[in-house]
Amino acid sequence: MKKKYLIIIVIAMFTTMAFSQEVALTDSENTQTEKQKIDRPHTIGSSLWVLSNLFDDPDHFYKLSYGYQFTEKDNIIAELLTWTYDEPLGEYGSADQFYPGQVKAFGIGFGYQRFHWKKLFTTVSATNFLQKFENTEGKKIQNGYQLYLQLIVGYRVEFFKKRLYVEPAYSFRYWPVNTNFPDSFAEIERGKRNYKIEASLNFGFRF
Repeated sequence: MKKKYLIIIVIAMFTTMAFSQEVALTDSENTQTEKQKIDRPHTIGSSLWVLSNLFDDPDHFYKLSYGYQFTEKDNIIAELLTWTYDEPLGEYGSADQFYPGQVKAFGIGFGYQRFHWKKLFTTVSATNFLQKFENTEGKKIQNGYQLYLQLIVGYRVEFFKKRLYVEPAYSFRYWPVNTNFPDSFAEIERGKRNYKIEASLNFGFRF
């Protein structure tokens, strides 16, 4: 629960900063066209979820994102992710049943981000995960595959002459393909939903 409270507090803080900073900006500072040359079109970023690794029971979550903004409104993204979980993703953080072991997921994803009004954006992405199933002793049972889709709605806040940014957002996450679960894992997974809506906070640097 400590992880959830941390996420909620930080997202609330940055969301407040986003709107307070927006009020301070003048219209002239925000008047740009898609045809203008993009300053610092490249981005390197990650997610606030990496802070979960600081807790006693870490998720071993790591994420590295690269983005290229080719117009004022269009951005393409590539990501590398890995994390470990021991409960159904549809009930992650509140499950009453846990796997007899854990799943280690290693993924590569691609996405498209579209900016709409000012810095309000939507992002669609697809991540391919190779999943390694382990028993309670940490020994590998077998491998599986997961297709992980996301629809994200958020707002980008930029600092330090637009070199640093944060993106408080809400994500609809859906995994229609989740193959090769061991029988003991599948028994826990049976009947659980294959989607989840969560708050998120990404951050990064532009160059």
